[in-house]
Amino acid sequence: MASEWQTVRLGDCCSKIGSGATPRGGKDVYLAEGTISLIRSQNVRNDGFSPSGLAYINASHAEQLDNVSVNPDDVLLNITGDSVARSCLAPKRYLPARVNQHVAIVRPECDRLDPYFLRYVMISPGQQELMLGLAASGATRNALTKGMIENFVIPCPPIDVQRHIGKTLMALERRVESLQAIDQSLEAVARAIFKSWFVDFDPVRAKAEGREPDGMDAATAALFPSTFLEDGSAPEGWSITTLGAVTKRITKGTTPTTLKRAYVESGINFIKAESLTDAGFLATTKFSFIDVDTHELLKRSQLQASDVLVTIAGTIGRVAEVTSSVLPANTNQAVAIVRPDAALAPASLIKRFLRLLETQRELGNQTVQAVQANVSLGVLSALRLVLPPPHVAKCLSALVLEPIDRRVEANAMQARTLTELRDALLPRLISGKLRVLEAEKMVEAVL
Repeated sequence: MASEWQTVRLGDCCSKIGSGATPRGGKDVYLAEGTISLIRSQNVRNDGFSPSGLAYINASHAEQLDNVSVNPDDVLLNITGDSVARSCLAPKRYLPARVNQHVAIVRPECDRLDPYFLRYVMISPGQQELMLGLAASGATRNALTKGMIENFVIPCPPIDVQRHIGKTLMALERRVESLQAIDQSLEAVARAIFKSWFVDFDPVRAKAEGREPDGMDAATAALFPSTFLEDGSAPEGWSITTLGAVTKRITKGTTPTTLKRAYVESGINFIKAESLTDAGFLATTKFSFIDVDTHELLKRSQLQASDVLVTIAGTIGRVAEVTSSVLPANTNQAVAIVRPDAALAPASLIKRFLRLLETQRELGNQTVQAVQANVSLGVLSALRLVLPPPHVAKCLSALVLEPIDRRVEANAMQARTLTELRDALLPRLISGKLRVLEAEKMVEAVL
């Protein structure tokens, strides 16, 4: 078992270890879309590759970086800055690609070192601790040098064992990715329905033209009027209101450091702007933690189920709903807490309203560009929306939006369970303390 495993120097079993560079012209040559990706440190995360903010370059700039072309299943490693030591596999779907100077390519010789196994070694607790310690030993900025990486001593079980370990852990990750993809598809459906019903008023227009509304039964269609107000601004009987008028509270959180309190390794969930994803969900892997005493002190930032969170500093306009599964929890001043009045407008409606392209544009127009971009709570409160009478809003939300929310939350809980299992298995498998066959049975049981 583990006692029979060898260890190897990483540089002795890799065909390439090296970082890239920024193309001539710097950020000015980055493209919003294209065929050749430029992978930067923000794209490399321990929980997998993140396409958020992925830049592209043209063929001539890519040619300048030919020596750092990314191959399928290269292991990518962040080597500078606050994200140092984060690692993931190069994703085939974003190739061809190059890396910049903050990311190293680690290309193992696959007959000696399985890339999937190596990636899990890189994100294992012991290796992360080692890399972070080495990176912090520099003079001014966290950094890992090529020499440091080459000198990493890592476990090297027989190649078939490596492949089994990689396959077992990857099965959990792929199931999590599948659940996340389902959630994104469900959310896209919910957003499309919300826009059709509450922004474009498609069922009202159909009835006004003597047609049956598409995709709904007679009982649902009966909830919509067949006429508009004289100015055409809203369906008859609906109201033009503001976000502040249909919520109990719009406030923002507090950072523990303002009370001279520190984050802890585990405890009460603390949600930051980075904990909200572009897709409209909470990323629990990006939570920080505070102790119970700090949670009690930060009363203003204590969250409740169905609170809708909006980022209002730095990255503006990310939205997510708080569910009971993440409570107790707090948030900081970069995140606004919008607490809906369920008697007037359910959270499922408020969340989709805030994610509307039109709402996002309005937030962008009202953003103040100071030291850090920010939007005021007053701007949020004054956002205008059109809503049906409360009993209709509740019925329409309960018909489609809330069932989707429940399914999404169930998937998210399963994904968290699978991620926790992966995190528990990883160090035991990498160290050889758990037999692969035992781990495979545990994974099969949950999948």
